[in-house]
Amino acid sequence: MNQDFTPILLGSDINVYGMARSFNEEYGISVKAIADTQLAPTRYSKIVSVDLHHGFSEDPTFIEVMREQMKIYREHEEPVILIACGDGYAELLSKHRDELQEVFVVPYIEYDLLKKLISKEGFYEIAEKYGLPYPKTKIITMADFKADNYLEFPFDYPIELKPEDPVSWLDVHFEGRKKAFTIHNETEMSEIVGKIYGNGYQADLIAQDFIPGDDSNMRVLNAYVDKDHHVKMMCLGHPLLEDPTPQSIGNYMAILPEYNEKLYEQVEAFLEKLNYTGMANFDIKYDARDGKYKFFEINLRQGRSSFYVTLNGYNLAKWYVDDYVNDCLKDQATIYGNKLKSKHVLWLGIPIKVFKQYARDNEAKHLAEELIHEGRYGTTVFYDQDRNFKRWLLMKYMFHNYSGRYQKYYQINKGQFFEN
Repeated sequence: MNQDFTPILLGSDINVYGMARSFNEEYGISVKAIADTQLAPTRYSKIVSVDLHHGFSEDPTFIEVMREQMKIYREHEEPVILIACGDGYAELLSKHRDELQEVFVVPYIEYDLLKKLISKEGFYEIAEKYGLPYPKTKIITMADFKADNYLEFPFDYPIELKPEDPVSWLDVHFEGRKKAFTIHNETEMSEIVGKIYGNGYQADLIAQDFIPGDDSNMRVLNAYVDKDHHVKMMCLGHPLLEDPTPQSIGNYMAILPEYNEKLYEQVEAFLEKLNYTGMANFDIKYDARDGKYKFFEINLRQGRSSFYVTLNGYNLAKWYVDDYVNDCLKDQATIYGNKLKSKHVLWLGIPIKVFKQYARDNEAKHLAEELIHEGRYGTTVFYDQDRNFKRWLLMKYMFHNYSGRYQKYYQINKGQFFEN
């Protein structure tokens, strides 16, 4: 088919595949991605081709490669849209936005704002300013650690501990390393903080009041904000299960669509006050102690499990095209997603049997099982229009691996993560 735009995706993970599939479903096209390494979800695919450039995930290689891409696309008449599918790529696009905009559509916020929001400290400061609820928080610095002055907190254990800088955290390695830690006492806190700073991490740590409750108390919300800084779409999801692997804790494995008008109004007001642009993804948890939803962070892109948005009728790719190619979002009212339960579709990143075995037994799980029974569920990676034996075998292998991960790390009776 004739195509009056060109998308370029940055990365090669499941987020990239979800965006590529969204473009393919809506417009029947295959897309190009540029990445540092080839990851499994996009391997052997017919709908996305990945150009690999070692070191592309950071400067100077990133901007060197993108300058070569600028030469290739400079004479193209149709818009060429750059879409980041990871935090690092979103940061790099924002950092080089002024230069890249000479050739490309770069639907990302200004770098100064990004630096504030990508920092958890900065996000909480802005959340405080605009009245967005977040967990009680204390910052631990390396100076605090060296002075042995960090073990007093304005809240009780258990305490959630996580790196303030997720990008530099990728380069830190030690036995027991996780994306986030749940700390139960002072001895454990001292041990973990010592390991973190003793293995090369230099940025701040975020210590937070642990909000009680299992995975099913989480919420995830994706929003699209147009080039005029107006929110045009919000789609709320209710995660029912997370990845139990220590390196991947926090990655959602099952998402039930949900509607919550108050949450939508909070997010809409927040993003528009910021003069935000592009996709945003929020991680949220319900706190039964005060009945409020607490915001953990904002990702300045669609989330890795955000194909649940496309599955439920709000195609992730279409917002970029309608905004920057068709220019038809200006007069469109804001869509508050998932109002009609009759149209809900469950998103799964794991086999059905794993979901049924490990998801907490509650009303949300029962609703999800009804959708499964009715055939109203889907995945990101199993796509009828992108079938070949090698890809099918690799994706089946990926899904099968989750059985072993949950058996090793998940304790059913407490709904908590642990290692045998």
